[in-house]
Amino acid sequence: MKPLENLTNLGFSKSEMTAYLTLLNNHPVNGSQLSRGSAIPRAKIYDVLRSLKNKGAVTEVGRGLFAPLPPEELFNRLRTRFESSLERFENRIKAASDTSSYEYVWTIKGYDPAVQKARSMIQSARGEVYTRLFPEEGQALSAALRHAESRGVAIKYISMGAPADRFDLQVIHPEAEKVERQIGGRSFDLVVDREELLVGMFETDREDRAQVNWAKNHWFVVATRDSLRHDFFHYFLHKTYEKKQRLTPSEKALYKMIADDQ
Repeated sequence: MKPLENLTNLGFSKSEMTAYLTLLNNHPVNGSQLSRGSAIPRAKIYDVLRSLKNKGAVTEVGRGLFAPLPPEELFNRLRTRFESSLERFENRIKAASDTSSYEYVWTIKGYDPAVQKARSMIQSARGEVYTRLFPEEGQALSAALRHAESRGVAIKYISMGAPADRFDLQVIHPEAEKVERQIGGRSFDLVVDREELLVGMFETDREDRAQVNWAKNHWFVVATRDSLRHDFFHYFLHKTYEKKQRLTPSEKALYKMIADDQ
């Protein structure tokens, strides 16, 4: 039954949802039987059934007897109806927003919504992803990043500590623990296709109260992407100057790629 719990988000009232779920468990029934089984007042049950019939979720199979549309068919109809509506709405939005410059910065509140937005951005990436992630967020986004990489997207990844997954274009920040102590949490940076960004911080033990910024502001995107590029240089400089070690052939190739990536 769980897939049906969010029917109220799809244009069904709570009474309609309750009636439909009750019918799934016991049908066909008449209005009085459905009223008793669903605890919907008898004076209201026929209005509910009429509305469900109009929406195509219930059918009358005999004189005064009702049965639910099978869930799979209901899902198909809803999917078709909403996809069609969304397509029309999207076309109208695009037509109305041709001159938009996206200068605003939007705030996404909460850990899960921020991670979900990041996942959506990565899934839509066409050419490159620049990101700086702590292992917790790296693990949450690993599958999306790996899938994007398989599509040919360049994943340029600064891991703030031991990464949850390894990527070809990845370095480990040499001072991740120090950074986390200094800022009191885990920074979060994502720039996709030089077009949009998601940046913020997850405070330690207060992640669910996070406020992460999403924007398509051109100069905000350019500045954040350049900051991430220079964190790659931080890694190269730390290894060669502080640790007195040579870059590996793959690191040299990555250095050249980042240096040329204006």
